[in-house]
Amino acid sequence: MSASTGAGIQELMAAETRASQIVAEARMGRGDRMKQAKKDAQELINAYREEKQEEFNNMVLSKGGSEGSASAKLQAETNKEINDMEAQFQKNAQKAVDVLLSKCCEVSLEVPTARVRATQKQAGITA
Repeated sequence: MSASTGAGIQELMAAETRASQIVAEARMGRGDRMKQAKKDAQELINAYREEKQEEFNNMVLSKGGSEGSASAKLQAETNKEINDMEAQFQKNAQKAVDVLLSKCCEVSLEVPTARVRATQKQAGITA
């Protein structure tokens, strides 16, 4: 019986070793599949990105010509608007200063009637 017990133990140890090898191979295979899936996904992402970039480039070309000319056109419009604003400032600067000075120097010495009544009421004077 001891020989059959020893053989049984040897069989169990061999089976355990085979099972460990199968698990290790499965883990390696899983890692390989994950790497492959990641690579495939990255290829899909790159293809999608290229497709969308191409669509965007076509849209830009159809809307405003080349990107450089659209930028130059926008810059020219911006410069024109800045020059117009500076001209308006130069034209209206003196008027604005005159209005501010007139309001600062214009002092009314007349006391409002509501203030007169309030002061009289506080002092107990009736008019």
